[in-house]
Amino acid sequence: QNMITSFHHVKKPHSDTLSATITLSFYSPEPTFGGAYMKSSITQIERRFDIPSSLIGFIDGSFEMGNLLVIAFVSYFGAKLHRPRLIGIGCVIMAAGCYLTALPHFFQGPYKYETSVSHSTNVNSTESILPCLSNHSVTDTDDTPDKAAGSSMWIYVFLGNMLRGIGETPIMPLGVSYLDDFSREENTPFYLACIHTVGILGPMFGFMLGSFLAKIYVDVGSVDLDTITITHKDSRWVGAWWLGFIVTGTVILMSSIPFWFLPKSLPKQGKEETISTSILQHSNSNNVSLHKLVCSDFSSPDFIPSLRRLFKNSIFSLMVLTYLVVVNGFIGMITFKPKFMEQTFGQSASKAIFLIGILNLPAVALGIITGGFVLKRFKLGVIGAARVSITASIGSFCMLAIQVFIQCDNAEVAGLTVSYQGASHVSYNPQTLLSQCNMGCSCSIKHWDPVCAYNGMTYASPCLAGCQTSTGTGKEMVFHNCTCISEMTAPVSNMSAVLGQCPRKSDCDNKFKIYMALSVLGSFISACGGTPGYIVLLRSIQPDLKSLALGMQTLIVRTLGGIPPPIYFGALIDRTCLKWGTKQCGGRGACRLYDANAFRYRKTSPWLAVYQKHVHFSI
Repeated sequence: QNMITSFHHVKKPHSDTLSATITLSFYSPEPTFGGAYMKSSITQIERRFDIPSSLIGFIDGSFEMGNLLVIAFVSYFGAKLHRPRLIGIGCVIMAAGCYLTALPHFFQGPYKYETSVSHSTNVNSTESILPCLSNHSVTDTDDTPDKAAGSSMWIYVFLGNMLRGIGETPIMPLGVSYLDDFSREENTPFYLACIHTVGILGPMFGFMLGSFLAKIYVDVGSVDLDTITITHKDSRWVGAWWLGFIVTGTVILMSSIPFWFLPKSLPKQGKEETISTSILQHSNSNNVSLHKLVCSDFSSPDFIPSLRRLFKNSIFSLMVLTYLVVVNGFIGMITFKPKFMEQTFGQSASKAIFLIGILNLPAVALGIITGGFVLKRFKLGVIGAARVSITASIGSFCMLAIQVFIQCDNAEVAGLTVSYQGASHVSYNPQTLLSQCNMGCSCSIKHWDPVCAYNGMTYASPCLAGCQTSTGTGKEMVFHNCTCISEMTAPVSNMSAVLGQCPRKSDCDNKFKIYMALSVLGSFISACGGTPGYIVLLRSIQPDLKSLALGMQTLIVRTLGGIPPPIYFGALIDRTCLKWGTKQCGGRGACRLYDANAFRYRKTSPWLAVYQKHVHFSI
């Protein structure tokens, strides 16, 4: 009779699980938002702290280092705790990491870019700068120790990025297992595809924000922008990178709020849950027993035996190996892709970041949802999902292989990529910057202050161009009577030059369009295999090891596939540098000009090699 008269509450479990999916979908862009913005700001941070690509790769890898510290414990023990609240705590930690990353900007002084002459901005000044007669020293060397104030402030960026990695840890192992535990098996691919697709909005917004801030000067609001003689297209330009980390930190902090209100568990889809007040009253003793069981499991020493069971699963081990190989190449490639587009195709950092966010990422989103739709529409099992994943891997490999043959010629810089007479060559000897035409100018070979002559040639500085006089102020300064311009094989009557590098040849724009088309198509094909590959991983392990398996997979892939690649890719890229910048103290700064062809081979060839191994392991 009590059972009849008691209040019965019948839930629709499908709507509950769908609500959790929506919440996780809205949350999923937040961590990737910060990660994508970090990737888009790599070039700006490198220039601001005057560090080589290998060091900036080490800083970028600190995110995975943070994951490494806690992910195994979060994955294993987190499944026994309140998973949504753990995700909320992770949001707060990530926000703190973003704020810490931006902190160096407020400790450092104004950014001072290297220049060989004093660019006057006083419109009333009648002083004419004489670049060739400014008494520069030709004996400058790069042996001066770096003692500039704030030269080690990049450590804050390293620690902040590591803190972001710690906060991001609960998302994948706990969020995905949270949904998979309470959804029908046939609905899991669709839910995962929804989460991953909406999650693409995070990188899109991150790259869009990075593109916008790359055009804003780093010290905006604290310096007179009229005194700045470089533009956002210059290799010395530094955008307002710090402002984006403040924005992402605030957004991530606000996104933590919904997770404090999600339940610890959800009813399984397809099973109606009837809860009566009398049953609730008589279940107190069962709750006590359940509490003791959870505490006993939490402290039980079965972690190592569980790992042994997990890695005895050959399918899981092979899947981890294939993920490790492909991520190893992908991370190294995406980290330096904006710089690659700058150096190879002559694009500005802002435009390169914008195109990645507006073209490549939507293609990835479409590919992910397409892969999930194919699995659900054709009701493919594990074998079918594996076939889709292998086909996508082969197709994307072919697209990438074709991109290797798309190239532009090196930028024509006198003394570096071409001789002063116009003959093509590449040299790492800085003495090639000196020629008979500028020998009497006593020019410094350290400074990078490029000027573009009207013959289409770029010179490392007005002095090295042999310019005798100048007119105008600020960005509008023009240098005249440049003796080196007349040494070209096809002399021109106009011997003037303006600030900045010369634009690339017109055919380079057409090649860049082909490169972007292949890049977008390759991104779509590769993403089509993402969800099927993930389903193969989920269905190949025992249910009680699911959270541990996802955590260990993420741990291994991010440790061996996330930390080393940016470092060794950066070291390979540094070897292609033709002209290093100079710090205010005289030490070697960030690279200003790369050998574009060598850059292309050093960046793409390792990626092709590891991707070929990925296809081999997949088959």
